Amino acid sequence: MSSTISAERAPSSRGVPGKFLLEGSVFKAALQASCWCHAHIELTALLHRNTSRSLHSPQKFHNLLHIGHFAIHIGLILQLNEILQEQRHLRNRHTAKMTSLGLGTVLQRPSTSNSIPTHSGPLRTPRRFTCRVQPCAALVTDTPRPKSVGTSNGNGKVGQNGPTIIDGQVLHSISAQQLDLLHSMDKYMESTVLPILKDVNACWQPTDFLPDSSSPDFVDQVVELRKRTDNLPDDYWVVLVGDMITEEALPTYMAMLNTLDGVRDETGAAPTPWGRWTRQWTAEENRHGDLMNKYCYLSGRVNMKAVEKTIQNLIGSGMDPKTENNPYYGFIYTSFQERATKVSHGNTAAHASEYGDKQLGRICAAIAGDEARHEKAYIKITDEIFRLDPSGAMIAFSDMMRKQIVMPAHLMSDNEHDTKNGRNLFKDFSAVAQATGTYTGKDYVDIMEFLMKHWKIAELTGLTAEAQKAQEDVQSLLVKFKRLTDRQERIMKSKPVVQTQFSWIFNREVPVIRA
Repeated sequence: MSSTISAERAPSSRGVPGKFLLEGSVFKAALQASCWCHAHIELTALLHRNTSRSLHSPQKFHNLLHIGHFAIHIGLILQLNEILQEQRHLRNRHTAKMTSLGLGTVLQRPSTSNSIPTHSGPLRTPRRFTCRVQPCAALVTDTPRPKSVGTSNGNGKVGQNGPTIIDGQVLHSISAQQLDLLHSMDKYMESTVLPILKDVNACWQPTDFLPDSSSPDFVDQVVELRKRTDNLPDDYWVVLVGDMITEEALPTYMAMLNTLDGVRDETGAAPTPWGRWTRQWTAEENRHGDLMNKYCYLSGRVNMKAVEKTIQNLIGSGMDPKTENNPYYGFIYTSFQERATKVSHGNTAAHASEYGDKQLGRICAAIAGDEARHEKAYIKITDEIFRLDPSGAMIAFSDMMRKQIVMPAHLMSDNEHDTKNGRNLFKDFSAVAQATGTYTGKDYVDIMEFLMKHWKIAELTGLTAEAQKAQEDVQSLLVKFKRLTDRQERIMKSKPVVQTQFSWIFNREVPVIRA
């Protein structure tokens, strides 16, 4: 599903007191200085004409001349001070006006063409910035959020009454009042969310599940591991490896959290509850990819070079969850996504045990347990947002469901799958996950329905007109998704099965149903 977002043209920033005011003030100061210098010369000539006849002492003449010059210098200083005060007054008045209008600013580096030319020796390029006005989104009031918030031709125009739009992507859509709301949640984060994280000493570590490399019988343990994995079919390996690659792209997910306005870790080691949550959540998640990667490596069933290329490509490509730098959207996304990964890892655990690899089953179950705790934390964050701003949360939830939750690995590539098979790698991986019952379209709809029931979407009252419309829309959307999922399952049964090569398993073929 897709939608087109439009916006009014942004007001020009050329009238903003800033660079042009500064340049004008400097010119004015230079003009005044020129006038004072001219006065300096005139005074000297005047004194010379009028005192040379009456003052017979050269010393008296020079004393009087110095007094006159000193008065001129004092006048020049006072004039420059007056100019600077005028500039400061205009800037403060402009800042107050921006604040009253709920406006913010975005600092952007100019293009390199504006920098000083290169030099044969060391030359430091000045760090120059230009300022662009960025209106915030609608406030948390009864005033509806603008339906049309912006379009862009690639230059990042700003909507008159909405968020920034760059290349058709909505950015920084949260309002100033919503930011204040998030800042007020610090104590809630401390008392309710952070305790969900485990102490490092209480966490399992990858070595708890893997052969002990320091043990004399390490090789025997690896041989035993390989025997257990012999019974795992290729389609299971495709799903397991795809899940592992998704976990290994953790740097992208931490970066995504740090794009969210008001809750990002501003320094990289910020002591705020939001900063601590992001870092410690990342630390817990980091064990997942480590463990799965090592297990796949020891199994000998996986082409690790192809896997490593896919991981590097995925991290390099990033992800686009369309969360608008908005924590309302971001935490709805993570609530949904953590539950989805819990479902996926839980099913790979069950399947591994069915195929006889009990140890791999325990590994996937441990990872699913972490995902369940993280889901609980993100849902609690969103619980509080719904309590404090039900209308804003309703609009965000409806919009995210309309845009649909994209999977974190949707940009994965091994540099060869598309060429060999004529189809996107992520789509084929998803098709295998669907066919094996690991993660399906029905799971997606079930998660959406679960969150709607948990947040009492159908029961919320006292909403703004726009939020009421969003409430109706998302309920209709759930009905539509259920209908489409049932229809898709019927259609897939009649679709042909195509044998598809996956580089992850040394180009062995796996049957894939292609829609």
